[in-house]
Amino acid sequence: MDFARWGPAQIERLTVSETLFSPAKLTKHLRVTGVRSDGMHELESEMVSLSFGDTMEISDGNGIEILDDTVALSWLGSHLSGIPTGESNLISRALDLVGQRAMVRVFKRIPPGAGLGGGSSNAAAVLRYFGAIEPIEKAALLGADVPFCVKGGRAIARGVGEILEPLPYKWESFVLLLSPFGVSTGEVYANFDLMTGEWKGTGNNLEPAAQSCEPRLKKSKMALQSLSGTEPILAGSGSTYFIPGTFADVELQSTPIERQGFRYADVTIDEVRYRVIETSALPRLD
Repeated sequence: MDFARWGPAQIERLTVSETLFSPAKLTKHLRVTGVRSDGMHELESEMVSLSFGDTMEISDGNGIEILDDTVALSWLGSHLSGIPTGESNLISRALDLVGQRAMVRVFKRIPPGAGLGGGSSNAAAVLRYFGAIEPIEKAALLGADVPFCVKGGRAIARGVGEILEPLPYKWESFVLLLSPFGVSTGEVYANFDLMTGEWKGTGNNLEPAAQSCEPRLKKSKMALQSLSGTEPILAGSGSTYFIPGTFADVELQSTPIERQGFRYADVTIDEVRYRVIETSALPRLD
């Protein structure tokens, strides 16, 4: 199939740099419902777009630059060097899909491996910019989370994530705890396939597999629980834990810092430094 002409040609728009917002995706709950013959896992999950996310600049040229916008959070900055900027980057693949070239600078706040859909959201922002949002099934060629990230808002996702049931927008707030490490999605699902026994938790039945891959997740969960008094939920297959609520529900050690669309504070618990973020749900993006 030829996707080179998918979406209107808009190269003339790139003579001046434009700023795009690339919101994080929060998986509020997740259940694995089966495994396909190709090894892909079928899911049922509820996803929402967040006011916390990356900022992107798109302009004339060709290439991708990843910049640290975490404000002196050195452990995240070191992770960014591992993000590929060549043809395998989802932004590059999105540009190829719509037959366009551009220089894209990503001001990264969403950690790699956090389970917040950072790469998928970056690719979706490119598709929205070039008007390439229908049919939404084509976005799934880039990854299972990309269709939701293109539309945003709130939805139930099924299949491998490409079958979306939009839900009405409702205002919600969340507190996220970003861990000083990421978790590999592939390793989590591989571990899930090896594990047996009935899962009895709530929220995300990938959690035991993720904790088996990365034992430090248990400490992250305990950290947010100690701050909030509420049992946190793991976000997708990544390293972020969250609770519904605001900073009023959390005992912080420092005064939160305001950023556009969200607030954050850095905390140290048992000699481990975390970033805690207060964010809210967004309506649909398309």
